[in-house]
Amino acid sequence: MSARAIPYWTARAAAGWAVLLVAQVVWLVAAPVDRRWQLAALAVTGLAGAAHVAVMPRWRYAVHRWEAAPDAVYTQSGWFDQERRIAPVSRIQTVDTQRGPLEQLFGLASVTVTTASAAGALEIRGLDRDVADRLVDTLTATTARHAEDAT
Repeated sequence: MSARAIPYWTARAAAGWAVLLVAQVVWLVAAPVDRRWQLAALAVTGLAGAAHVAVMPRWRYAVHRWEAAPDAVYTQSGWFDQERRIAPVSRIQTVDTQRGPLEQLFGLASVTVTTASAAGALEIRGLDRDVADRLVDTLTATTARHAEDAT
């Protein structure tokens, strides 16, 4: 992962919590109910959001890993329940790059490796744009050299 993934994940998390906080403030101002419950809900949301924004990006950066070897692609992701996946190069069907507007702002990209597996595609998020492009080029060239059918 790129170190720039930390501020990217922080910005994404903060934006999500900000939407919820703004909705609660609108509810607080507009609804003529007992404000103590609204203020308590607002405080809980603020604390949960602050904890999530402070912890999640660094934890995600520490846990998420990937490697593209000549024979397979390895990924590790998850929070508490961590998942490790291995996709043999011979089973790779497509390799795609995604860059959303916020990812573009941070110079990042995501790579999706679709395989002939019922478990679904491997997702590698938070890569430098250049690293993602090189990974796609490498995996495309590697899979083209394998004579086996990835279906």
